[in-house]
Amino acid sequence: MTQRVLTGITTTGTPHLGNYVGAIRPAIAASRESGVESFFFLADYHALIKCDDPARIARSRLEIAATWLAAGLDPERVTFYRQSDIPETTELNWLLTCVTAKGQMNRAHAYKAAVDANGEASEDPDAGITMGLYCYPILMAADILLFNAHRVPVGRDQVQHIEMARDVAQRFNHLYGQGQELFVLPQAEVEDSVATLPGLDGRKMSKSYDNTVPLFDGGAKALKEAIARIVTDSRLPGEPKDPDSAHLVTIHDAFADEAARTAFHADLRAGLGWGEAKQRVVQLIEAHVGPMRERYAQLMARPEQIEDILQAGARKARAVAAPFLADLRHAVGLRPMVAVVPSKATKAAAKSEVPVFKQYREADGHFYFKLTAADGALLMQSRAFIEGREAGAWVKRFKTEGAVALDGAPVEVAAGVDSQQVEAALAMLVAAQE
Repeated sequence: MTQRVLTGITTTGTPHLGNYVGAIRPAIAASRESGVESFFFLADYHALIKCDDPARIARSRLEIAATWLAAGLDPERVTFYRQSDIPETTELNWLLTCVTAKGQMNRAHAYKAAVDANGEASEDPDAGITMGLYCYPILMAADILLFNAHRVPVGRDQVQHIEMARDVAQRFNHLYGQGQELFVLPQAEVEDSVATLPGLDGRKMSKSYDNTVPLFDGGAKALKEAIARIVTDSRLPGEPKDPDSAHLVTIHDAFADEAARTAFHADLRAGLGWGEAKQRVVQLIEAHVGPMRERYAQLMARPEQIEDILQAGARKARAVAAPFLADLRHAVGLRPMVAVVPSKATKAAAKSEVPVFKQYREADGHFYFKLTAADGALLMQSRAFIEGREAGAWVKRFKTEGAVALDGAPVEVAAGVDSQQVEAALAMLVAAQE
């Protein structure tokens, strides 16, 4: 069974080591697994919750896209896109909002933290809190559920949001599924050893704490200077140190193999000085990210190449999202209206005269569908789908929406066939539906 993996990064700043270790690296590794279909996105709608600087948002989108590509993300193998290029995301966000309990949102960590901070400052509990912040978990659920992701690589601090997405999906399935599971229930996937990387001061590495270690920005010099500022204890060279309580060691171990970790820990217990230990960490990380930094610089110099990649990714993403959202609209009652319900006898007589959709699987393992006229002549042919469910979703959409669904659809009109013939055939199919 094909497994879908999805993750994203909020576009509010320049990527740092914590972003790379906690999200980018495990996501790229997952995309290379056999039997995996990967969706990775720039969470630029989420960025608007945290940042009101348009220039910063635009710059961050470019930097993060270049980072993922430089780190080895293959846009031919995965679906890589901007959240804001997928209008189906915001529509699903509203459908999910309508079934999400307010009490559940009250328990979201980010909202509770903001309320607690206001209380400590003797402010009104909701001072400065926007509906974007409050409803953040619902938009995140829409990102995940729109593509029915099975696995979502996240930092441990984001696990609650995946659990909320599961809860919302279950409620939607219960209300509208009619016995079918419309949404897959996603699973959070945390890299236990380094799920949340500490920053210079030991707190979670975060732009909001100003304690980050740069990934590419500033080059090798900036990396070395940041590592030098990591807080350590006051033990001198020659004195034994506890590697289990040192933030520097956590960062080292995120890039080291088992043998290097064991040796580094042993050397610290034997009295290795913090200065030399930091030099080793710099050398280790530089060996890992140096080659990627060169590719990053090339991409940043050619932003139009990144734009082309993202636009192609958006087309791939919408080919999945649009037919699925059509199913969800139908499930909640947002359906096309018909003036007259034809009788059974009328429909039976008409079936022999209407065009026909045929679904099938080729020897290459991919799924397809085609539209033929009543006499068997080919009118329209689909492109390949990895899953038969996606092909079926498009057929269902054509039968309910008719020619409207042609816009952006993964299909080609048969040679020698006029597009008006296809539109007329689809109109007949819509009219023939119950």
